[in-house]
Amino acid sequence: MGVEIAVKRSLERVARSAEFTATRGTPRTADSGDLIPAGSFWGLVPGHNFGALGEIPRGYRWLVLSSDPVTENESRTRGRVNPYTSNPMSLPSPDLSAMILRIDSLREEALSALAGATSITTLESWRTRFLGLNGQLKALMGALKDASRQEKPVLGQRLNELKVHLEAALEQHRCTLSLSAAGPRLDVTEPGIPLAEGRRHVLSRTIDEIIAVFGRMGFTVADGPEVEDEWHNFTALNIPAGHPARDPGDNFYMGEQSGVRRLLRTQTSTVQIRAMESQKPPLKVVAVGRVYRPDTHDATHYSMFHQIEGLCVDRDLSLVDLKTALLQFAHAYFGGDAEVRMRPSFFPFTEPSAEVDMKMHIRGQLQWVEIGGCGMVDPNVLTAVGLDPEVWRGYAFGLGIERIAMRRYGITDIRWLYENDARFLRQF
Repeated sequence: MGVEIAVKRSLERVARSAEFTATRGTPRTADSGDLIPAGSFWGLVPGHNFGALGEIPRGYRWLVLSSDPVTENESRTRGRVNPYTSNPMSLPSPDLSAMILRIDSLREEALSALAGATSITTLESWRTRFLGLNGQLKALMGALKDASRQEKPVLGQRLNELKVHLEAALEQHRCTLSLSAAGPRLDVTEPGIPLAEGRRHVLSRTIDEIIAVFGRMGFTVADGPEVEDEWHNFTALNIPAGHPARDPGDNFYMGEQSGVRRLLRTQTSTVQIRAMESQKPPLKVVAVGRVYRPDTHDATHYSMFHQIEGLCVDRDLSLVDLKTALLQFAHAYFGGDAEVRMRPSFFPFTEPSAEVDMKMHIRGQLQWVEIGGCGMVDPNVLTAVGLDPEVWRGYAFGLGIERIAMRRYGITDIRWLYENDARFLRQF
């Protein structure tokens, strides 16, 4: 649009001059080698695209405006126009236009052939045909020697641009074919490798199963810290100073904090004390967690293991209630043919006390297995937490989680439970 306006204004300036009147002129198209009369004006109008000279915009053609009809004799006497004069409106020569058309045609032919190359072999044939030493582009470059001095810069620039463009297209197509030959990095149509589902540790499963059984019996879960003070771990449980259970060789002491001696708890009975301190009776709780004792590691002992302890505080409780609770647990967890027996024993925090044995299936046979201890809560323990032993009574029991899991699943070495061997854990 800007070129049209510039040409229009140029025509108007010429029309106003005394030498030439454009309104009386006769427009016609200038062909290659046309004879141009004297006094004519050259302009650009949309139409044929010469595409040879940089000053000729694409989509425009030369137009001759003459004030008088041009006769054949006048044209001969005035001579042919030289397209290489300093006049920016000069016409390209026939040879230049033809050469440019050959370059454009070669570009289209090469790109079309490149699109059809489907392998590295055909791509190499394409390179030899168009970019090789005896290729078509090389042949066009050889034609530059016949061009005039004015034509060579124009044609040389066009040929160099074509070479760069074809080489870039070749490399891009080669990369595309290389990726295709290597195949897709991810075949989304192929079924994926199924991910193995994880499973809960045999101890975690055992704990949750036991809690579920006692939950149906009306017990709630209580929790407490693993780092305890001597009051909750010993004194409140009726274990006085100097008792062998307080010996440093049987406990993991951690020093004093604010004048209070700390240690890793040796039993979950500490949670029972905290439950009676924070809750008013009647109450039924089970406490589950890790406890620590400096035992030598072997098939049945470990320095860290799990316990579950139950506590029930109410009026008029007796050993009958304790044994009933344990029997209900045994039937629910080990099966209807499981049995419970209680053997007299001693624990500082219960009176009377008993060892708990349960008859269960071990490797296909019913066997008696010791799984913990139990008893009626000692009056001194009730007094320590501010409960009147004349009003309130309680029973307590403690079971070893590892011992139950080992007996139920036939595990013969407690250390296997902590080695994190997937081959072992997948069995449960």
